[in-house]
Amino acid sequence: MPVELKVLALAGLLQVVQFFLMAIPANKVLGTKVTAGPRDEPLEVGGKIGRLNRALNNHFESLILFTIATVVLVVGERTSALTAVAAWSYLVARIFYIPAYLYHIQYVRSIIWGIGFLAIIVMLVASLRPA
Repeated sequence: MPVELKVLALAGLLQVVQFFLMAIPANKVLGTKVTAGPRDEPLEVGGKIGRLNRALNNHFESLILFTIATVVLVVGERTSALTAVAAWSYLVARIFYIPAYLYHIQYVRSIIWGIGFLAIIVMLVASLRPA
């Protein structure tokens, strides 16, 4: 299995971990009656739970581009040492992004996000290189 696909699977598992990091305390604070309800109105959660929720949503957004980059690289047979390093860089950045967002570490959080985003760009550009 190409490294990039393995990292994609790990990024998916990270998404699951992030979900539980947010959902368990949210259920404790809001109660299952609210969280199991129809959610016609958005749930308003603040503090650390809100930050965990926003970090989770941010990962959903970036995971879409990372998945596109990974699929294009693997299907197009354009994987390389560079794209493997970029994939791992993305995953490490996403891991560090969680506590940076949770503890509101300004600027560092943006730098971490930028590293992950740059890794995706590197992967996408590398997928376009000639055979």
